Amino acid sequence: MPFLDAECLDVEPQAPFVKILIPLDGSDASINAGRVAIQIATKHQIPVIFLYVVDSGIVEEIVDTINKSPEAVHHELEEKGRRYLDYMARMAEARCLKTKKVIRHGIPHNEISELARELNVDLIVMGKVGRHVLRRALVGSVTGRVVEYAPCSVLVVKYNGSRH
Repeated sequence: MPFLDAECLDVEPQAPFVKILIPLDGSDASINAGRVAIQIATKHQIPVIFLYVVDSGIVEEIVDTINKSPEAVHHELEEKGRRYLDYMARMAEARCLKTKKVIRHGIPHNEISELARELNVDLIVMGKVGRHVLRRALVGSVTGRVVEYAPCSVLVVKYNGSRH
């Protein structure tokens, strides 16, 4: 007996999600998760939203360490984020997906969860590294908090150093 009988499918299958949010931090893990999200979105022609959060805590640490103003650090991090967003958006648009790019400032898990609420996102796809302990603690803490606070499903794509 087949697992799923074709006769039981009297309606056309619908996409499991309507909008996907992809937070990027520039790490290989987040880029890998973005690729996975684009594959899912392409299969169902779902719009994707790419988000880069300028982490206010990181800005403070950088300002305390080097001799730059908070505004200069914000600007540099925004530019870096814009490059990540543009890279992933080009990849998605090459697959004929509708894209949106967003830059926010604040605490990453709060900004990710809030944007998901504002835009009625029903899936967040983000990366989690699997090797380097310090990086795992930093990325993992954001990922874990998003899983806890997000208003929707979160797909965590584990990254162990190899390309997906």
